[in-house]
Amino acid sequence: MKADYPLLVIGAGPAGMAAAQTAAEYGVEVAVIDQQAQPGGQIYRNVDSSLLNDPSILGKDYTFGKPLVQAFRRAGLDYHAATSVWYLDKNRRLGILKQGENYQLSARKIVIATGAQERPMPVPGWQLPGVMTAGAGQILLKSAALVPRDGVVLAGNGPLMLLVAWQYLQAGVRLRALLDTTPRGTLFKALRHLPKALGASDYLWRGLRLMASIRHAGVPAYKAVSDLRAIGDGCLQAVSFNAAGKSQRIETELLLLHQGIFPALHITQAAGCDIRWNEAQQCWRPALDAWGESSRAGIFVAGDGAGIVGARAASLDGQLAGLQLAHQLGRITAVERDRLAQPIRKAADRHRSIRPFLDACYPVADALLAPPDDTLVCRCEEIDAADVRAVVRLGCVGPNQAKAFLRCGMGPCQGRFCGSTVEQIFAHERGVSVSDVGRFSVRPPLQPITLGQLAGIQDLTED
Repeated sequence: MKADYPLLVIGAGPAGMAAAQTAAEYGVEVAVIDQQAQPGGQIYRNVDSSLLNDPSILGKDYTFGKPLVQAFRRAGLDYHAATSVWYLDKNRRLGILKQGENYQLSARKIVIATGAQERPMPVPGWQLPGVMTAGAGQILLKSAALVPRDGVVLAGNGPLMLLVAWQYLQAGVRLRALLDTTPRGTLFKALRHLPKALGASDYLWRGLRLMASIRHAGVPAYKAVSDLRAIGDGCLQAVSFNAAGKSQRIETELLLLHQGIFPALHITQAAGCDIRWNEAQQCWRPALDAWGESSRAGIFVAGDGAGIVGARAASLDGQLAGLQLAHQLGRITAVERDRLAQPIRKAADRHRSIRPFLDACYPVADALLAPPDDTLVCRCEEIDAADVRAVVRLGCVGPNQAKAFLRCGMGPCQGRFCGSTVEQIFAHERGVSVSDVGRFSVRPPLQPITLGQLAGIQDLTED
């Protein structure tokens, strides 16, 4: 490991791999820091070393990543797996943890390709053992070939929930029910985006095939589900909900929740990059130029960490960032950069054309954005929605001020799993947009680190 790199990429998912390989192809020396043990990110997790007897049960979108990961391995990059970033500042100095050791280094240019995280779906009882996110269920399937032994209930909405349901069916898992929380009338509102979405009709057909397969399998499906609750004494025993005006209850030991994803912004925010509220995707995203460069010169953001676009578009975004970095580092001219970028932009625009339709099809219900009072919001500090509403009534204007009263956002997760809900509660109670209440500030450490590791830091930059 060196003290300073011309280019350092954080994350080895579709965008990170593409950015690193593109820049390296034009002679840029590149290092890649990846928190996972293998490249591929979440979408291509373990794709070239799967423990599944037949990885094709995960679908063509998964197996599509195998040659991409293999090409990344052959690229000769300085790849650091199982390595996490706990510090990054506006001057592009980093603190990283690798094999228990703490290093400080720097880079002339940085690409943040940390992808997305699942939007928390706080419902009463979601803290019970037996309640997980759909993404967590998918991770267990991809990384360890583990599936539920006695069926599962999936609740929420979005393309990933349908994909996980289909993948579980292919793996022989019994689905007890699919609880769709999408509010009524959203498809009608989304139709105005359909003409543009037809430019990516393959996505539409893929979604229709997933839904048809799930329906053909006879999975009980409930629409416009509300008042979802996880019930149990010490662990999950049942799920209750309202659908079609009736109260329902399903006995189950496993509930998977999902209501979309949003950009993972902790590292981006720590670097001091400007972020803005995106109403269509109900999330914050960084302010970027056409090449993915942020408000901090030399710091780029690519892929779903810049706004939810999907794996194919994320890879193309990474290529565009790689071309611009090759230009900025003197490896190619602006004319050559623009010529190479033209077909990439055209392909990226096609993949992006589906997003407005999907965003309009799968909005999050208001009751899930700002849950009822008896819902645990901050798991780390055991703060419920009633506590958050109480400090709003006391005069707190936003999440950061609420920290002084509640400690929300100050636990081990650093606000990753409570921040979006706290923001929404403040916005709903004050009757303003989330952009007006702001979000939790981010401070190091971005990952847990011991005092011993801090004291034993190896500052490579001193050499």
